[in-house]
Amino acid sequence: MSGIPVAEDILDTAIAVLPLAEVATVLGTSANKVRQMLRDGQLIALKRGGELCVPSDFFVRDGVVKGLTGTITVLADSGFSRTEMLRWLFTADDTLPGSTPINALRTSHGTEVKRRAQAMAF
Repeated sequence: MSGIPVAEDILDTAIAVLPLAEVATVLGTSANKVRQMLRDGQLIALKRGGELCVPSDFFVRDGVVKGLTGTITVLADSGFSRTEMLRWLFTADDTLPGSTPINALRTSHGTEVKRRAQAMAF
């Protein structure tokens, strides 16, 4: 796990997470490729039950939620830690369609989510 940034598990325990092996299966790739995606900042990992996991809300049938990787990049460029990114993505916001940034991304409102992420940098 060296070199993989890991967020604190600040998520509600009701939020499902997938161990890396399951993430690899969902994405149709290897666990090594998933680890590289985590190192490259394309996904965010957390430890739950001693195991490295990724929130299942980050995935749709055909892969990673559209706009998630770009949003993570914007948040990283704004100085957010991985833990702060997770908190922001899963915090309720009644002004967003979908009620949280991750749900807004899942419902094709990525432009609005990314705009808000960029605005937080200033």
